[in-house]
Amino acid sequence: MTDKKPARQATGIGRSLDIYYRDAARTQRMDALNTQFVRSKGLVFDVGAHVGDRTASFLRLGASVVALEPQPHVFRALRLLHGRAPKAVLLPWAVGKDVGEVTLHLNSRNPTVATVAQEFIEAATGAPGWQDQTWDDRVMVPATTLDVLIARYGVPDFIKIDVEGHEADVLAGLSTPVAALSFEFTMIQRACAHACIDRLSALGAYRYNISLGEEHTLCHDDWLDEKGARAALDALPDAANSGDVYARLA
Repeated sequence: MTDKKPARQATGIGRSLDIYYRDAARTQRMDALNTQFVRSKGLVFDVGAHVGDRTASFLRLGASVVALEPQPHVFRALRLLHGRAPKAVLLPWAVGKDVGEVTLHLNSRNPTVATVAQEFIEAATGAPGWQDQTWDDRVMVPATTLDVLIARYGVPDFIKIDVEGHEADVLAGLSTPVAALSFEFTMIQRACAHACIDRLSALGAYRYNISLGEEHTLCHDDWLDEKGARAALDALPDAANSGDVYARLA
């Protein structure tokens, strides 16, 4: 029997390229938002880079980028797109709370939702909007921590974290406060977002804002304290699906 996974993977990557690179208005919004956190000649960590649309934005703004993407077939696409960029370091690694190896669960039809977090898969199973998602393969991948990356490359101005329910573990590997960062959240795992806020509150006095879906605009005119951020997340309807929490030191 012919293995159809490579064809599904190619289709999934093509879909990602279409979503993340061909919408000029989205690209403009993304760049405009990132200018609030990323400076020319600064340093950014892109954790869960996928096909590198955020990496591309950070590079356009003049920053150096350390981009990490553990999916082997997606990493190949990332390398084709940005492997020659002089300010980009591309690493085929996961990020978590420990150095070692982790099991990465792959969704060949939708590589945007590959995850290390078994809890994420359990939360998605049967949830509205997630019924068609299937994690049909797995691979062992090397893992590092944010602390190790900082020791090697320096303290970044901004960290973007998008790792499908594994965000709290990524932040557990950070012991140095950074000026600003973002982490993805989903409505099926609000507790993960709260755990991320717990970790950041232990590191420093952060203020928070929220961007929904692919809007790349901040929802709140005034940045929220910890209590306000938690309340804002809890007040979102399930239909919001996902977004990013932005945090910056007060």
